Amino acid sequence: MNIAVCVKQVPATDSRIKPTAHQDDIDRTDMVYVVNPYDEFGVEEALKIKDRVKTGSVTAITIGPEKASEVLRSCLALGVDQAIHLKDPALAGGDAYSTAVVLSAVLKKGNLQGAAPYDIIFFGKHAVDTDNGAVAIHVAEFLGLPHVGVINQLTLDPDGEKRAIAHRQIEDAIEVVETSLPAIFTCQKGLNEPRYATLAGIMKAKQKPLTVLTLNELGLTESQVGSKGAKLVVERLELPQIRKAGVMLEGDPDIAVAELVRLLHEEAKVL
Repeated sequence: MNIAVCVKQVPATDSRIKPTAHQDDIDRTDMVYVVNPYDEFGVEEALKIKDRVKTGSVTAITIGPEKASEVLRSCLALGVDQAIHLKDPALAGGDAYSTAVVLSAVLKKGNLQGAAPYDIIFFGKHAVDTDNGAVAIHVAEFLGLPHVGVINQLTLDPDGEKRAIAHRQIEDAIEVVETSLPAIFTCQKGLNEPRYATLAGIMKAKQKPLTVLTLNELGLTESQVGSKGAKLVVERLELPQIRKAGVMLEGDPDIAVAELVRLLHEEAKVL
C-alpha cells in the first residue's frame, strides 16, 4: 500500500495577518509557519493504514521555497518514509489550478523508490490560508481518479480488494461512499487524532530521503505553473473594516425601544 500525502506550509492560525504595501499579498515578515492543520489528519491516516497493512510506504509532498522543507521534516519525524519538495522560482504565485498541475505531474511518477503507483492520495479538506479547498478536486480530474471529499472515517476492504469505504458528514446525516482504489480523499477533523513527533522520530527524520524536484524534472514549462499558469488573479487584499462598538440601551423598555428605532432609522439607516 503506497500512500501520498500532499501537505502545505501555512501561517500559524494565531498569526496577525496584514497586507503588503502593494496589497497584492500578505506581509510574510517574521511570519511563523506550520503544517496545514487539515493536512495533519491526512498524514496520521496514512501512517495508521501503513501500520495496519505492514507494507508499502508513505510519501509527503509539498510545493514552496526552501523554508517549505520544514513541513516535510515535520512529517518525516512523525513516521513518513520519504518526502518530495517541489522547489522552483517559477512555481511561485500559483492558484489552485496551477498548483494541481504541478502536484499531478509528480503524483504520476509514483513512489520515487521503485516508482510504484500510489494507491491512496490524501489532502486536507482545505488550506487555512487561501481557504478554497479546490486543489484536490483539480488533481483528481487531471489524474482521472475518484475523489471523496471531507471524510471523517475511512475503511479499507479487509479482503484485500482495492476498495475503500469513506464516511462524510452532510447536514444531519452521514454519507457513506464506496470507491475503488487508487483514489483521492480530503481529510476533515474527526478522522483521527494526529500524533506528536518523538525525539527518536526527529532524529530519524534527518536520515530519511527528501528529494527536491525542479520544473524541468517534472516535465512542465513556466507557462503552465505558478502565476503564469494560474486561472485566478488576486487584484487586491485588504483587512475588513473595524466594527464600531455596540450600543447598550438600558432603562425603561418603552423608552429603549423608541431609542432603538431612532438609531436604526437615523444612524444605521436600515429602516
